[in-house]
Amino acid sequence: MTADPKTVPSLSEDSHLPTLASQDSPQPHPAATDHAKGSDWKIWLWRLRALLLVTVYATFGVLLVILPWTPKWTDNPLLLSSPELRTFVTNGFVRGLASGLGLLDLWLGFWEAIHYHEQ
Repeated sequence: MTADPKTVPSLSEDSHLPTLASQDSPQPHPAATDHAKGSDWKIWLWRLRALLLVTVYATFGVLLVILPWTPKWTDNPLLLSSPELRTFVTNGFVRGLASGLGLLDLWLGFWEAIHYHEQ
């Protein structure tokens, strides 16, 4: 810096010193506000994704656990025309397999809900 108070120092000399305007009213950097705005919608997209995944997993899980043990599983128009397929679908192993997949879906839904964290 120079000794004369009337001269203004160049930016290269005092670039590391804060200015008076930034000390009085700190303004956020424009890039920081853009980043915050951009991350807000990303966070909401992640939340929406998690909500949809949990809903889909839970819905299909409950359907696959309950549906194989109801008459709708065997008495539907698709299976009435094919007796071989109906015999296969009414097998206890196939019903248990479908219910097991339903339990797996339920577990995945709960796991997704419990282990959700903001990015």
